[in-house]
Amino acid sequence: MIGLIQRVTRASVTIDSEQGQEVTGSINTGLLVLLGVERDDDIEKMQKLAKKVIGYRVFSDENGKMNLNLQQAGGELLVVSQFTLAADTGRGLRPSFSSAATPDQANELYEAFVAYCRELGVTTATGSFGANMKVELVNDGPVTFNLQV
Repeated sequence: MIGLIQRVTRASVTIDSEQGQEVTGSINTGLLVLLGVERDDDIEKMQKLAKKVIGYRVFSDENGKMNLNLQQAGGELLVVSQFTLAADTGRGLRPSFSSAATPDQANELYEAFVAYCRELGVTTATGSFGANMKVELVNDGPVTFNLQV
């Protein structure tokens, strides 16, 4: 399971709907999590990644050092499914997605990730699984990390 996290001052996800453009999720200070699910991922890996995302110390303390985690900084999460993170880009000029989870497995673990983060007490907004989404963000720093379990 892959979580590309970006520290943000704000972020939102918009999709096309019958009513036009619809914002499905938005946050202020926090982390945008682009979540990639691979074939061999399971609930245990999902929980491990969620705890790592929430506990990762990427927010500045009073001395300007990255010593605070999401909850200590009072931040929120915006979780967006991102199957392209599971791409194999090692050969050629076209990515292979053979290691990506099936849509059903990916959706199940994506929903479980969101629910688990909420259970851990984190305000969590989402995109819309499988939709063509427009993600807007203001990356703070910029600070971006690729977390894998």
